[in-house]
Amino acid sequence: MSYTVEVENLEKSMAKIMITVSAEEFEAAMVKSYNKNKRKVSVQGFRKGKAPRKLIERIYGPEIFYEDAANFVIPETYEEAKKETGLEIVSRPEIDIVDIGENREFVFSATVAVKPEVTLGEYKGVEVEKREANVTDADIDAELERVQEQNSRMITVEDRPVEKDDTVTIDFEGFVDGEPFQGGKSENYPLVIGSHAFIDTFEDQLIGKNTGEETEVHVTFPEEYHEASLKGKPALFKVAIKAIRRKELPELDDEFASEVSEFETLEEYKNSIRETLTERRKEEIKRLKEEEAVEKAVANAQMELPEPMVDEQVQRMIQEFAGRIAQQGLSFEQYMQMTGMTPDALMQQMKPDAEKRIRARLTLEAIVKAENITASDEEVDKEIENMASMYQMDFEDVKETISDTEREQFRQDAAVQNAVYFLAENAVETESAGKEEEE
Repeated sequence: MSYTVEVENLEKSMAKIMITVSAEEFEAAMVKSYNKNKRKVSVQGFRKGKAPRKLIERIYGPEIFYEDAANFVIPETYEEAKKETGLEIVSRPEIDIVDIGENREFVFSATVAVKPEVTLGEYKGVEVEKREANVTDADIDAELERVQEQNSRMITVEDRPVEKDDTVTIDFEGFVDGEPFQGGKSENYPLVIGSHAFIDTFEDQLIGKNTGEETEVHVTFPEEYHEASLKGKPALFKVAIKAIRRKELPELDDEFASEVSEFETLEEYKNSIRETLTERRKEEIKRLKEEEAVEKAVANAQMELPEPMVDEQVQRMIQEFAGRIAQQGLSFEQYMQMTGMTPDALMQQMKPDAEKRIRARLTLEAIVKAENITASDEEVDKEIENMASMYQMDFEDVKETISDTEREQFRQDAAVQNAVYFLAENAVETESAGKEEEE
């Protein structure tokens, strides 16, 4: 492809790439456009696809072929020109056609965001809060309660009415203005009293009712209810109590310990829990130290983020979010309808986190460069393994199929992670760091 390139640096880490394609190259694209579109053009006296190009241009104007000709030229030329500039481009290009016409050079511009320069501040020896991996008796009790809950069983209650925390099986039908409404009826519905799964005081009004009893529940839909026709409306529910069940927890004794663990006594099991929680707390402290060290380094660094770079990050985050809710059987469109959220509102909501991610990444990349931090082949393989695990793919298959460019990206990711470790290792733990933040 015959072309020339000029780069104009703009404010806020933006650049305009001006690309001039030779008249000969654009003429070749016009021929391709004619061959693509000639069967779509009707010219009297000619079968479709047989009318000469010059005749079509005389009747309809050469502009009829400009759009596709430009689309043939722009993608390939831009990709080549982008490499030639040596710019670290971090956004999709905004394309503008500057000059187009027959028998002359085709000129277009691509406005892009470029990777901003980072001026590092203090990053070695930043102060972080000193934390201790203490595990209290209350922590052990909480873990035991969690395991108790996991091993609980439901017991049918027949000798008393409904109480808080019971699970009741109910049939119900709702009415607004004396008429049943869509989605207001169900049978054999399990409801935990006190869970606030139902609106207003619905659950409270079932307390004191007995199995087999039928009752009426009066509630008011909230003003922010997702169904517009029900917002703020009073409603009557006819409810039948079909069953009452309560949760029975196992006794905390040696028998319990032997059933839920490899230990024979409750005391041994408690000691094991203490060790596990201590290790878990140490990992949590390590993570918090790393996060705090990175936050301090980012806060001390200076950079100016181009808006398109932030927009690109937001779009990636939205795609990640859509993927997560899709795993739960919910489409992105359904989520938006259920929450009443608009795409623009979601983008604005995600924007601060997007900026935070970008600033952290750019700061860490600058530290990698400043400290000559590298990554070993084993660390690169670990990054690939993490990705394979995330997408439930075979590690060896992924390793064999990735390109050299992709592997280099994994190496950079591993080096950035090593920069996180570097910051944490060089951070200074103080009692006052946490207190200052609280104040």
